[in-house]
Amino acid sequence: MRMFRLLCRIIIGIVFIFSGIIKAIDPLGTAYKFHDYFQAFNIGFLDSMALPLAILLFTAEFIAGFAVLTGIRQRTGILGVLILMVIFTPLTLIIALTNPVSDCGCFGDAIHLTNWQTFGKNIILIAMTITLYAGRKKVINIYSTFTEWIITTGVIILFILFSFYNLRYLPVIDFLPYKTGVKIADKMIVPEGMPVDQYETSFIYEKDGVKKEFSLNDYPANDTSWKFIDQKSVLIKKGYQPPVHDFLISTLDGNDLTQKILEDPGYSLLMVSKKLSETADKDLSAGFNIGRSCIDKGINFYVLTSSGTDEIKKYSNGLLFCSMDETTLKTMVRANPGYILLRNGVIEGKWSWANIPDKEWFGELK
Repeated sequence: MRMFRLLCRIIIGIVFIFSGIIKAIDPLGTAYKFHDYFQAFNIGFLDSMALPLAILLFTAEFIAGFAVLTGIRQRTGILGVLILMVIFTPLTLIIALTNPVSDCGCFGDAIHLTNWQTFGKNIILIAMTITLYAGRKKVINIYSTFTEWIITTGVIILFILFSFYNLRYLPVIDFLPYKTGVKIADKMIVPEGMPVDQYETSFIYEKDGVKKEFSLNDYPANDTSWKFIDQKSVLIKKGYQPPVHDFLISTLDGNDLTQKILEDPGYSLLMVSKKLSETADKDLSAGFNIGRSCIDKGINFYVLTSSGTDEIKKYSNGLLFCSMDETTLKTMVRANPGYILLRNGVIEGKWSWANIPDKEWFGELK
């Protein structure tokens, strides 16, 4: 039993530390997942709390795993893990049954699990957690209580600082499909032989004032006594989805610039702002100044946003503003604004508003 408890400690410690670190690498991605759940469960009024809750969650995960694995404040760590598992195990069952969001986000964008896989994982982990909790009285402190709390507090502070570094300067490890060095067009290809979306189609016909739904195999195609009313298609099986999808850049007039940008042999700098109204004015001004400098030096510059036309017109300044899907913009770069440098459709660089090179740097590009 002692060896089994040690195995449970190792597995739970590693899983919780890994989960916490992956989320801390991409705090905005975790916040976006909270937003998805808030929308799915009609509690959108909590959106403003998405980022603080995300930081609270992955810090709790990490420090609980750290305590269980290292033995420093191990009893506290076991209790923390138990509380988290008691909350999230029934929640993941509800999510698996209702499927409001396809990916739980428990390991960020590093590892994608289905909702049922997540629930199964939690069943195993909660069984291990109960084993540890049952043997908690046998735990012996490594150091004095004061020393252990000092170490734990220091680890928490360092971990939170690490997450804020990633929040300000982009994730230290990019798990998104838009990584530096990626040729975007290659990530949009669906390999031959991959499964496609499967739909179930039904037809609604009316006869003598009575409406009836038919399948594709038995609808009254040649019976003129039936009047066609409507057609419905329901997705029954999701097919293969390429890593990059819904990548469509268009002008405010509706002109598609996607291929032009991806095939441009020269440099193009994309300024990504999912919502202009949510971006600090000083950061927008700094980006616009870089854009004007780039244009003067022969580098194409595009402002990509999901803001409405009326909002965009407030910033009318001679630069080219383009419309793009908000989810795609969030996936491209975890900053508002963020920047992507393209050449021949290949991502040559990515930056946040905090570490974008100065305009002189772009002027030296050949």
